[in-house]
Amino acid sequence: MTTNTPFRSGQNAPRARRGTRSLAVVAGAAAALLAWLVTAKLAGTPLDVRTGSGEAVQSVGVAAVVVAAVTAGLGGWASLAVLERLVPARARAVWTALAVVVLVLSLAGPLDQGTTTGAKAGLVGLHLVTGMVLVPALARTAARR
Repeated sequence: MTTNTPFRSGQNAPRARRGTRSLAVVAGAAAALLAWLVTAKLAGTPLDVRTGSGEAVQSVGVAAVVVAAVTAGLGGWASLAVLERLVPARARAVWTALAVVVLVLSLAGPLDQGTTTGAKAGLVGLHLVTGMVLVPALARTAARR
């Protein structure tokens, strides 16, 4: 019987896990960038948000999208690594549940700060696309013991 445990043991397992997690972070950022291009450039939806306590409006640009996606990916990676040390047998399940909760909570930002319905929808879409790449890709790399 074979099981799908690519990172279970062996000397190269940590290196392979790092490589796969790095690719997951890059894929999450690439997905966010693609979603931004489709939403902001092809569809022409202005992704504007209200900033601070005032009514200042700022456009969400490509740099903000990529930095946010990479930050989310690295945060997910770090939290998964911590859970693998604290609860190794359940790290994947706990991390996946935590990641989904964080993704849902992150939707409050665009829903609250988006200036138009289109901006809100576009920004929510960016969050969901990034999450739909990062969550399964990182969960798949969880060490199995």
